[in-house]
Amino acid sequence: MIIITGAAGFIGSCLVHRLNDAGHRDILVVDEFSRPDKMRNLDGKTFRGQVHRSEFLPWLKHNHADVDAVFHIGARTDTTEMSVAIFDELNLNYSKALWTLCSDARIPFFYASSAATYGLGELGYTDDHALIPSLKPLNPYGQSKQDFDVWALTQEAAPPVWAGFKFFNVYGPNEYHKGRMASVIFHTARQIKATGGMKLFRSHRPDYRDGEQSRDFIYVKDVVDVLLHFLEKRPPNAIYNLGTGKARSFLDLASGTFRALRLEPNISFIDTPADIRDTYQYFTEADMTKLRTLAGYQAPFFGLETGIEDYVTGYLRDERIW
Repeated sequence: MIIITGAAGFIGSCLVHRLNDAGHRDILVVDEFSRPDKMRNLDGKTFRGQVHRSEFLPWLKHNHADVDAVFHIGARTDTTEMSVAIFDELNLNYSKALWTLCSDARIPFFYASSAATYGLGELGYTDDHALIPSLKPLNPYGQSKQDFDVWALTQEAAPPVWAGFKFFNVYGPNEYHKGRMASVIFHTARQIKATGGMKLFRSHRPDYRDGEQSRDFIYVKDVVDVLLHFLEKRPPNAIYNLGTGKARSFLDLASGTFRALRLEPNISFIDTPADIRDTYQYFTEADMTKLRTLAGYQAPFFGLETGIEDYVTGYLRDERIW
């Protein structure tokens, strides 16, 4: 049996789809299952059953002999949430408990970290383990992911197979429920439908022109292909970056969304909200050397324009799930 936490969410539900495509049907989905807009993400997918997040740790303790691997994708991901206690409970301590159970039961364990751990990128974006303890995230969400990465690297007892993935800016189908935290492509398509235009955040730094803030955008279909690779190939245990290795601007992203909708770009700029302005990342770009060499993952990633075209025309335009 394969277990996926956060299975009704964005990346988790796409992983269920990808595993089904690869022939895996013996899947247990873990989430809190209270929101119909998230539950829609599981429509049409095949899995054995579901367990509530709050009941999963004792369930695993008593049923570990049936488990072949755990993908721990579930987390509180709101970067505007400032309560450290919430992140300690839902991200840090829950992940520690799950790691310990998988270690004791000898279950392969794959978990979601985040590029938010890199902060402003003062130390670059390399996933070298020696660098990780020195990273300085900009918000409690990023700090919770950082704290678990650092903790995992110090553990003598570990799952027999494990990997952490520093997800960069993931976009794609099944993010309809994410609200403010959904990708800029999602918000661009919604704004275009409602107003005919798109408002991007203005730059508040002299070294970046408006719209030239850049991120490493990765299509969710590439993300779940990598996760399947780790399930099947079992590369060396490590924390890995998971981006494309190429930063692109928000202006590129918004313009590509207009083109996918067969419209001329109509882009204007507004101030970055005050509550995130001081912790806003202006540039991220994953160093993908470790995934390509150590993990041996050689498949090409979607280019930004190709990924946007697939997402907008195949899913967003008609609000389809994957």
